[in-house]
Amino acid sequence: MKITAVEPFILHVPIGKHIEDSVNRVDVWGLPGCVIRTDEGVEGVGYTSTQLGGDAEIHAVIRDAYAPVLLGQDPMRTRALWDACYWSSIHWVGRAGITAMAQSAVDIALWDLKARALGLPLWRLLGGHKDRVKSYNTDGGWLNLSVDELIRQLGALLEAGWDAVKMKVGSPDPRADVQRVRAVRRTLGYGFDLMVDANQIWDLGTARKVAPRLEPYEITWLEEPLAPDDVRSHALLQQSTRIPLALGEHIYAPVAFRDFILANAVQYVQVDCTRIGGVTPWMDVAALAHAFNVNVVPHHADMMRVHPHLAAASPAAAMIECILWLQDVFVEPLRIERGVFHLSETPGASTAVRPEAFARYRVA
Repeated sequence: MKITAVEPFILHVPIGKHIEDSVNRVDVWGLPGCVIRTDEGVEGVGYTSTQLGGDAEIHAVIRDAYAPVLLGQDPMRTRALWDACYWSSIHWVGRAGITAMAQSAVDIALWDLKARALGLPLWRLLGGHKDRVKSYNTDGGWLNLSVDELIRQLGALLEAGWDAVKMKVGSPDPRADVQRVRAVRRTLGYGFDLMVDANQIWDLGTARKVAPRLEPYEITWLEEPLAPDDVRSHALLQQSTRIPLALGEHIYAPVAFRDFILANAVQYVQVDCTRIGGVTPWMDVAALAHAFNVNVVPHHADMMRVHPHLAAASPAAAMIECILWLQDVFVEPLRIERGVFHLSETPGASTAVRPEAFARYRVA
């Protein structure tokens, strides 16, 4: 089998609401990606996720740097093709961010193609450690919600069966964050896991002040409290709080996760296959975390298509993030029962896009 075409695309999909965290304002989600076709009629679909910034650049990297490397090659050699793309002409100017996200789309498409060619769902192809994965839900904890609305929406998620939810922190006044967490616990109780996410907004001094004030409320983890490349400050913060730290959605290389783990600066690794470079390096990070007995809980940016497969394949991954925004885009519906993903038996990575959705949302 040989690759005959690499067709990049960009989809812009409204999420049906307006949400905010400490740094982001979102109404529309970007899905730049590609379809990889072969001479045997088998194809694969992969994509990454944006908030509309960088879409055109990701599209261009796939078209101009990675497609020429892939054409005529055997798509089953996923590791060799990953290296070939990484060391392509674009390597000189970028090994993270846009280039890594473009490579994520390509690598996911190759794994989707490979699984389809072999007639296996991706989670079985990668080892099939389990056939269901617990999730936690973030889509009720946004920072733009009033306290009453925050409690109402988180309460609705708990009633729907989730026993783990996340809320955003990082208000201009950190005291307001503590008050919001206190209100959630006082109203909804302690019978569920509660995570908090600052989205990188704090400096070390602020984080050291806020974290001890959150400790009485049994926080499962404090997510992205600091700039994502600052290993030292995360290590110092972890030494000063009982709350476990979580990070990883903005890390673009397995060696960076190695450094955080070795520095005891992270307890929940949130590696994202749409940013780390795809399925290939995601599995490397998961194996590394497993070797150090560190939990893997992938970020939601794949909109729960590939990550359920990856979490089911890895013994390190006990849970994934869930935000149910874009499900009408994809061919295959998700099966979620009381917060638990039940894995598909359809061959591939569950990334196939409905033709009508592709036509409706495609902008490039």
